[in-house]
This record gives sequence, structure tokens and C-alpha cells, in this order.
Amino acid sequence: MNILQALFFPPEQPGGVSSMVPYIQEKFIRLGWNMELFSLPKRIRGKGSEPVKFETFDWTQYAGRPIVDKYIRTMQDYSWWTNLRIRSSYSLIHAHHPIAALVMKRRFPDTPVVMTVHSSFERELILNGKMEPDGPEHRFLTSLYGELEHRVDMLITVSRSFRDYLAGYVREPERIEVIPNGFDPKRFRPVTHDNAVPQLVTLCRLVPAKGLDVLLKACAELKRRGRAFVLHVIGDGPIRPDLERMAAEWNIYEDTIFYGYVLHPEQFMPFCDIFVLPTRAEAFGSVFAEAALCRLALVGTDVGGVAEQIEHGKNGLLVPPENPIALADALETLITNPALRSELAGAAWEKAKKEYSLQRVIQQLKRIYGELLSSEAEDQAK
Repeated sequence: MNILQALFFPPEQPGGVSSMVPYIQEKFIRLGWNMELFSLPKRIRGKGSEPVKFETFDWTQYAGRPIVDKYIRTMQDYSWWTNLRIRSSYSLIHAHHPIAALVMKRRFPDTPVVMTVHSSFERELILNGKMEPDGPEHRFLTSLYGELEHRVDMLITVSRSFRDYLAGYVREPERIEVIPNGFDPKRFRPVTHDNAVPQLVTLCRLVPAKGLDVLLKACAELKRRGRAFVLHVIGDGPIRPDLERMAAEWNIYEDTIFYGYVLHPEQFMPFCDIFVLPTRAEAFGSVFAEAALCRLALVGTDVGGVAEQIEHGKNGLLVPPENPIALADALETLITNPALRSELAGAAWEKAKKEYSLQRVIQQLKRIYGELLSSEAEDQAK
């Protein structure tokens, strides 16, 4: 049995699924499975020319628009790289990006292909100001969900809320499996500490969708109320200069540390007290589970998969998106109440260990792989 994990970004890409799948591979190999990783190197650009055709819609009606044309070119490059590098056959392919899934199914039409939809590219583009909702580019990207349902053998997503979102674009949403992301608890080592000044930390790509402008406004409000804190901002991205300017204008620059990209943030976060991210949308929000495994108190927005991880008042605090005052209130509650902070952090840690363990993901994937491979064997025997 030989299984291929087909990524889009290389495994060394920081954060998200690209960094999680190698841990899945390691666990399966220890169980005696053969499993390989495949991805498109960043340097591969403009190599492919194979015509792209979808079975459920005509993409050419959207041609001539930058996002669509770039997507098609990337799909051609992925196909070119796949044809160049893959010489083996596989028992099953698990793709983690629509391009990977559709290219692999075209290259291996008789091989079962599983596709995990980890995030909504179109929502990120809208929130980051790169695309208008309900426009041609948006319709192109959402049409891909129906194509995936039609082509691949099984769809998986990472939260119930994201399955509900996909329901608007597929015929049978009830057939979509939900498997939240999983993490190896050995990577996370909570540290007992007693900070004189509460340490807040956020970790994300610095783009508008993550709501860090709201976080800075909330921190400015905390300072106006006379609450001491230090905010650690881990991550990089195109709006970092804007965020640094906001911090200076709102008189919290001296209270805020911008680190840029950090290779192993899980080694740093346990020394902080509160993890906060007022994201505007999130299919799952892996960083909340990672912060919980570092035993931090969690503050997030009541959106998407975040609201499935945080039960307000039980293992963290939820606030409405786009509401800096509500966010400041939640942070002030935890800053001024160390006992509550500790209680919520402990509850978040327990839930994350139980519900977001890598071992749970392995067991669920073993079941799905086994069912598909058994079905494939039965079909071949007929």
C-alpha cells in the first residue's frame, strides 16, 4: 500500500496544513504504511501549458481576470510538475488543495482521491480587499467546490461551520466528513510562570482578514484604562508597516513587539499568558488549538471554527468580530483576574488534548483510507 499526500505549498512553508502533514506522514510510517509527500516548489512558474477543462462548468467564461488566469496558470504548472516528477502509482491520494486534487484525479483517474478543504481562498481574498463578493472571480472559485465534489472520491473539511459554508456550493453536503486538525502534544510544553505584567500574544499572517487592526485598537483602549500589558505579534505579511504605524499613532508601540516570522512559536508562546486573535473568518483556526496546548487563556472572535474550539466562559472568551471595545473588555477581564485566566487556560488545554490530538486524526484517516481502499478492491473484483 502506497499513499501520496499531495500538498500545494512545500512542507517547510510556515504554519497551516503544510507544516501539519509531515507529522501525519511520520505517524503513518511508524504504523508500517508507505506514505510520500508531494508539493509544487515555489520556483516553478510558467512551465505548464496543458489545457485545463472542468467537467461541471466552463471556466473560460471567467478568463481574462487576474485571479482566474493566475489560478489556471498555477494549475498548469502543478500538472507539469506532477507529470515530470511522479513515476509511481499509488493506492490512494490525499490532496490538501483543490489544484492538487483535480490534477491528481486527472493524472490517476482510477486511484481513489481524498480532498481535505482546509480554508476558503475566496473569503480570504474578499476580506483582504483583493476581490469583490459575488463577482466573476468569486463565482469561479466557488464553482471549484462543485467540481471537487463531482471528481474526487471523498471530501473532508476541518469544522462543522465550514461544512455548512460549503453546503451552498455542493449537492450533498451531508457526505462531507469533518476532521478537525490535529497536533502532536509532544511539541507543546506548558511552562509555569508568573509574569508581573500580563503578556498577550498573537500569531498569524499579517493580512487584513486576521483583524489585527481591531486588536491594536483594543490594546489602545486597555492602555487608556490604565491596564499594563505587553503585546507580542508573531508573524509577517504585507500590512506589517501599517500595523506598526497604527501602534505608534495609538501610543502602544512601546507596549508592542513585532517579531516577524518565527520558526517555532510553540517554544515561545508558553511564556505568555493570553492568546488573542480577532480574526474576521476562520475555517478552523489551528493557532487557537496550538495556543491551548501551550496552556494559554484564549480570546477569539465568534466566527467559523474558532467558535467550535472556544466555549465562551468555559475554556476561553468569545467576542463579536469588528468590536474593539468588546475585545478590550474580554482582555481586561483576563488581565485583572489571574484565577479565571488560569481556569480557562486549563480547560482549553484539556479540550485540545482530547479533541485535537494528532492520534485522533490518524485513527479517522485510517478508517477513511481503509473504507476507500476496500471499496476500490471490491470494484476491481467485479
